[in-house]
Amino acid sequence: MDITVQELKKKLDNAEAFIFIDVREAHEHEEFNIGGDLIPLGQVMDSIPGLDEHKGDEIVVYCRSGNRSAMAQSLLESAGFSNVRNLTGGVVAWQEAFGNITSS
Repeated sequence: MDITVQELKKKLDNAEAFIFIDVREAHEHEEFNIGGDLIPLGQVMDSIPGLDEHKGDEIVVYCRSGNRSAMAQSLLESAGFSNVRNLTGGVVAWQEAFGNITSS
């Protein structure tokens, strides 16, 4: 299941509890991020054991455009995570909708 930037901003503004993962590379995360924990796509598989306790929790993954996070979503779902949501359009869509603001 996907999540729109508007839905995500509402969740962040309401301080809802969910696992938030940025699957871009470190330099992209440093340039601009919307608050997710950095786990680059190439490290997602290695990170799964550390996320095991969250298999039933909502997890939102994002990247620049939604392609890498869709791959991360697929990897997590195949590892048994049941509620993984991909940010439609990624950071590009976020910046188009909200500029360079972040929710905190």
